[in-house]
Amino acid sequence: MNCLLSNGETGIIISGYKGFATILPTNLVMKKKTDRQAEKVLVNRILTGDEAALNSFYKKYYPSLYTFISKKINSREDIEEILHDSFLATIEALRDFSFKCSLFTFICSIANHKVIDFYRRKKIKKIVFSKFESIEPLLSSIFGPEEILDEEILKENIKTTFKKLAPSYEKILKLKYVHGFSVSEIAGKLNITFKSAESQLFRARKAFVSVYSYGS
Repeated sequence: MNCLLSNGETGIIISGYKGFATILPTNLVMKKKTDRQAEKVLVNRILTGDEAALNSFYKKYYPSLYTFISKKINSREDIEEILHDSFLATIEALRDFSFKCSLFTFICSIANHKVIDFYRRKKIKKIVFSKFESIEPLLSSIFGPEEILDEEILKENIKTTFKKLAPSYEKILKLKYVHGFSVSEIAGKLNITFKSAESQLFRARKAFVSVYSYGS
């Protein structure tokens, strides 16, 4: 139903919460409808494999999404990685998008999950390599309150991860984090230089976190 606003513009009466009516300017309502229709057209074009639509989608939402993620993440490199992952995940999820919210809200909800995953991996990395034996008491700090993980499951995941690593990575990580040897002691046991031991340990840690985060 249309009505006349105090400023002389026309408005549309919309039924609101618990029967209370809300009056919105006609131009605002029409803009929202136009925006939503444009989003539907863009999504349909992307789903049909239209590369130009995909480029348009990326250019349109990149600045706003970058700002959204940068409020939660400090590192530019990490922001770019999460942004890229969010776009890919959004494209994969577009077939299930029901347009109950704006497309940007949908993208942000996916990006938010990516940010949570990012911090979860950081916590895993920090805790797993602080001291292997101390993992169990710190389980609650790895997972959020909505995530409950049995301690035995985590131990099994860690064992499985070790088995998936290259033997050299498994050996050097166990020397450091299971048996507690220093880098100098590891270098002596493996008959390599201190620098080489540091380098191998760095690569082994990186491999472990990658396998654990995505493979467990």
